[in-house]
Amino acid sequence: MSFAPSQHRSTWPVWLCWLAMVLDGFDLVVLGTVIPTLIKTHDLGFDAVGATLAATISLVGVGAGALFIAPLSDRFGRRRLLVACVLWFSIFTIAVVFAPNVAVFCAFRLLAGLGLGACLPAALAYMNDYAPAGTAGKSTTRTMTGYHAGAVATAFLALLLIPDWRLMFIAGGLAGFALAPFLWFKLPETLPPAEAGTEPAAARTGFRDLARKPYPLVALAIAAASFMGLLLVYGLNTWLPQLMAGAGYTVSTGLVLLLVLNVGAVVGLVIAGILADKHGTKRVVLLWFGLSAVFLAVLSVKIQNELLLNAAVFVTGVFVFSAQVLVYAWVSQLFPATLRATALGFAAGVGRLGAIMGPAVTGTLVAANIAYPWGFYVFAAAAAIAVVALVTVPHAIAAVRAEAVPEASATERP
Repeated sequence: MSFAPSQHRSTWPVWLCWLAMVLDGFDLVVLGTVIPTLIKTHDLGFDAVGATLAATISLVGVGAGALFIAPLSDRFGRRRLLVACVLWFSIFTIAVVFAPNVAVFCAFRLLAGLGLGACLPAALAYMNDYAPAGTAGKSTTRTMTGYHAGAVATAFLALLLIPDWRLMFIAGGLAGFALAPFLWFKLPETLPPAEAGTEPAAARTGFRDLARKPYPLVALAIAAASFMGLLLVYGLNTWLPQLMAGAGYTVSTGLVLLLVLNVGAVVGLVIAGILADKHGTKRVVLLWFGLSAVFLAVLSVKIQNELLLNAAVFVTGVFVFSAQVLVYAWVSQLFPATLRATALGFAAGVGRLGAIMGPAVTGTLVAANIAYPWGFYVFAAAAAIAVVALVTVPHAIAAVRAEAVPEASATERP
C-alpha cells in the first residue's frame, strides 16, 4: 500500500532499512571471522564442536526471531519493532564480549539472533509499505544489497581487528546502538492507526491467518522455496572453496571464486528487481531458480579455462542469491499489508532451517569425500525443487487478495 505521495517521500527510510540489512550481513560472517581465532587460542574453551554449536544456535535464534517476533510488526507497527529488535540485538551482541565460557557465548548469540531475525521481515515489509506502487521487486532487492555490503564490510573489519575477536562484537553492537535513534526519529510509521496496533484484538493478524483460505498452500509453497533458497546461499558461501578444492582447483582459486560469486549476487539483485517490476515477480523468480539449477549443474563439470570458470561462477551468483530475495519480494506482493510481516517472517524463519541444512548436508558430503561433484548436484536439485514449489503459487495477486480480504481498500490493492 502507498502511504504518502511519491513526491514527498524521504530517502531516510530507504537508507535506514538498508542499514538494518547491513547488521544482518555483519551477523552472517562475524562468527566465520572469529571462530579460527577462538579455536586456535581455545579462548572460553572453544574447540571445533563448540564452534559448530555456536554457528548452529545463532541460526536457530535468527529463525525463531523471524517466525515468532517479526509478525508483531503487523500488530504494533514496523518502526517500533525495528527499533526494539535492533536494540535487543545490540545489547546481546555486546554481551558476548563478557561471556565466561562457550555455553554463555552460545546463549548470548541465541538471544541476539532473536532480535536480528525479526529485522529482515520487518524492514522488507516496511519498504513494501513505503515504496511507490509497482516497485516492490526493486525496493526489496535494493534493500537486500545491504546484507551483502554488511558481510563484505565485516570481513574487511576483521582484517583490522582480529585476533582481538571481542572488538568485532563491540563494533557490531555499537553500530546497532547508533542506528536505533535514527530508526525511531526518522522512520515514519507506514501502517495507519487501525493497523498499527490500536484496532480491536479480533482484527489483529497472526499465524492463524495464514491457515485461512487461500493462504495455507501459498504460504507452504513460498516457505519451501525460501528453505531451498537459503540452503543454496549458506551452503555455497560455506563450502564453495572446499568444493572447488575437491575438483582439483587451488585453494586460492576457491577463495577468489567465493568473492566472484558474491559480486555476482549484488549484480543479480539489481537486475532481478528491475525485471520483476517490469515483467512480474513470478515469471522472474521461476526463471532465476531454473537458471540457478542449470548453472549449478554446469559447475559439476571441471572447467579448465580460468576466464570461463570465473564467468560461470559469477553468473551462478547472479541467479542463486537474487532468486532467494525475489521470494521475499513476491511474499510482499501476495499478502495484504496487515499480514505482510507475518508472511515474510514465516518464509524467512522456515528458510533459516535451510540455512542450517545447507552447510550440514554439504559438510556430510565433504566428510564422505564425494562433495565434488555431488555437492553441485544437490544444489541444482534444491533450485529445481524451488521451481516446482513456486509453480503452484497463484499468478494473479489481486485475485488472492480479493478472495481473502474482500473488504480491502483500494490503497491495499496493487
